[in-house]
Amino acid sequence: MSAPGSDSGMAAWQEWRADRRLSVTAPTGNLALVETRWLPAGELPDLDAARADLPDGVTVTALERTDMVTGEPEHGLRFWDANSPALNAFERVDTFPYDPAWVLDATYTPVEGARSVAFEHLRDNGGTRDKVVPGDIAVTVDGTEYTLSAFDDDGTLLLVFGDPTNGSGTYGAGRFLFVEHTGEDRVRLDFNRAFVPPCGFSDQYNCPMPPRQNRFHLPVEAGEKLPVFRDGFADQH
Repeated sequence: MSAPGSDSGMAAWQEWRADRRLSVTAPTGNLALVETRWLPAGELPDLDAARADLPDGVTVTALERTDMVTGEPEHGLRFWDANSPALNAFERVDTFPYDPAWVLDATYTPVEGARSVAFEHLRDNGGTRDKVVPGDIAVTVDGTEYTLSAFDDDGTLLLVFGDPTNGSGTYGAGRFLFVEHTGEDRVRLDFNRAFVPPCGFSDQYNCPMPPRQNRFHLPVEAGEKLPVFRDGFADQH
């Protein structure tokens, strides 16, 4: 693993950290999600009815997923509170120091027609949901070659990965990383920008977990570690 250090890299990382804080603390950011309510099969969300008589600072949005058994669409509502207990108790997200050695260039090989890979999700009791993986990412980490599966997240590759720091220094279910295209068959993995998934901020999310091929053999000591809260909030929730 090697990559040249630079002041610009550090400055860009610090800007990324500031943007992350703004994102997770926004009125509809990760910390604000207080309820995910799935509707009975076949029922569509009525946002006007759901928004009636809500207290100030509470927002409602609709969401959809695929039923794991029937394959039919499931609809739901999400409630966001700009004054949620998590937001009020939040202090920061701890991170590893910036390390340019964890900026890795890799080869990207598109898969014709893409493929679906089964990802377990944190709250599905061992069930899996298929994600579209449009190509393979080949990267060498500490002398070990990996072929990683990053799925398509609204047009951007999202890598869900695990490493030996999970559960001790970092979030137990793994971390996320957006993959940057740098050429037709090249991508960059900047693990300094690895981040705690949404379910690390609210138990109302259902996050995908790293498949076997996305689990590294050595600690990835880069990126975000864990959210930090005041007054023992994390221990109570």
